[in-house]
Amino acid sequence: MGTAPKHSGGILSNSTTKKVCVKRFGQDLLEGYVTPHAYLHRDGIEVLARSAEAVFLPYEQVRCVYFVREFGRDPEQTQRKLFATRPKLGGLWVRMRFLDGEELEGVIPNDLRIMGQHGITLTPPDSKGNIQRVFVPSDALEKFVVMGVIGRPARRPKARRAKVGKAQFGLFVKEPATGSASN
Repeated sequence: MGTAPKHSGGILSNSTTKKVCVKRFGQDLLEGYVTPHAYLHRDGIEVLARSAEAVFLPYEQVRCVYFVREFGRDPEQTQRKLFATRPKLGGLWVRMRFLDGEELEGVIPNDLRIMGQHGITLTPPDSKGNIQRVFVPSDALEKFVVMGVIGRPARRPKARRAKVGKAQFGLFVKEPATGSASN
């Protein structure tokens, strides 16, 4: 654990923070809070630990950052790491192998501009569980493979009703009565 460097705005200067569990190589899990749009810096990440200590972690030490709903459970022990079937969420289905040999699958948007300079954020296989998102630093990966492109279901256009023109006849057209009925 390092001390937090001086950055513009300071640690967690914004009021919106998210719960995270940071998995570090060869160390215990660190639970704390981050500001989602400001926790990534040139040299590492900023975390406000649950003990109210500001912690700066270099990317080389970080295996992944789990954005969680609740603290107290080890995200790696309680969550699925691989999809059981093809994902339904649209985007790129990816599989990563960490430097320690563990694998994790997820879905990222089908937009390569989101590939961050420091890593990538993905939706895990069970996004309705405790883990909502996962940030994985590039330094933590041995391998990164796109398993497939998952498209959103195509919307079928609504059928257009043809306008009945003068030249087109209808099926049930009343014909004019011609003469009287004979008995």
